[in-house]
Amino acid sequence: MAAFRRSFMEFWRYIRSHTSDFRHRADIFLLAISCVCTVFGLILISSATKALPGKTYVPVQIFAFVLGLALYYVFTVLDVDIIADKWIALLIFETFIMALLIPFGVSGDTGNKGWLRFFGIGIQPSEIAKVVFIVLMARHMTYLKEYKDINSVLSMIQLVVHFGYTFVLIMYTSEDLGSAVVFAAIFVVMMIVAGVKLYWFLIGGAAVALAIPVLWNSFLDEYQRQRIRAPYDPTVDPTGWGITWQTTRSQLAMKSGQLTGVGLGNGTQTQNNWLTGKHTDFIFSMAGEELGMLACLLIMLLLTIIIIRCVMVGLRSNNTMSMLVCMGVAASIFFQMLVNTGMCIGITPVIGITLPFFSYGGSSLMSTFAAVGLVSGVKYRPTPQQFHRY
Repeated sequence: MAAFRRSFMEFWRYIRSHTSDFRHRADIFLLAISCVCTVFGLILISSATKALPGKTYVPVQIFAFVLGLALYYVFTVLDVDIIADKWIALLIFETFIMALLIPFGVSGDTGNKGWLRFFGIGIQPSEIAKVVFIVLMARHMTYLKEYKDINSVLSMIQLVVHFGYTFVLIMYTSEDLGSAVVFAAIFVVMMIVAGVKLYWFLIGGAAVALAIPVLWNSFLDEYQRQRIRAPYDPTVDPTGWGITWQTTRSQLAMKSGQLTGVGLGNGTQTQNNWLTGKHTDFIFSMAGEELGMLACLLIMLLLTIIIIRCVMVGLRSNNTMSMLVCMGVAASIFFQMLVNTGMCIGITPVIGITLPFFSYGGSSLMSTFAAVGLVSGVKYRPTPQQFHRY
């Protein structure tokens, strides 16, 4: 206990010692845009939850916002190389927090058991694991790229096993296909950035194509198969009020909003609770109904600015590890934005992916702030230390 207390006090002194440097060296622009998105999201959540029982949505999101700001600061001043050097501890932590879902996991709005609830507080472990995965994968790829041959057969086997372990862990413990797909997108983008040759992607694509029938018939439930097929096969739900109920309501909401919306608090689909998930997965549709297409374009513009900023910081880092972390964060935000907005307009399956910074959810908001904090840390430390172990 005494050793833990000394370690904590040393950590606290280190964090406090960087307060003055933070204002000058951190990515304040990235922080500002992230805060603008969050405040915009709070306005949308407030309107979306007016007709819902309970009044805790906005206070909970504000509390998560405050904790997210603290995480942004902590992950900015901490050296990502030093964090990644503790990769064994990170891997154990990732496995442990996901394994908690086996005995304690409960269902969320998406029907999977991806939530932990203690004393009324909900935690989504996959959101935390996402940040850990980006750091671990960046560390692994950096080692293979700089000290081995990342395009060798052995390197590919290692990377595929690493990703496969995480993917199976998520699917087995939480049955959350949406989160697992986000991890896959992050992995592919980081592989491209790390310099993996095209022929490996062709081989991987062929392997996935061969595995799809097995995965489709053995690992997906019927409702999951229907949700995936629904946007592309009208025979799945010809009336639009079955498996595609959410998409139909979402499209009606966005159509009624037209260019400028019907006004906050005046949405028919939103305020009558016909649009399910209006404060979580379908908050983009809620914004379209009450604030119009212009608000939707503004949301996408703000998130695009954050994505571009992450990419720019990564490209300017002149460091493989830092660049991969930044690209992993950018890939996560981009893919979530792409799929979430696609869900709302009916061109992608409804698989329970939130809109970063905007959707209600403390775990999602805090993990996203932690992720962009890692990017800020790259700018804070233009030439991070390399792993001494390398």
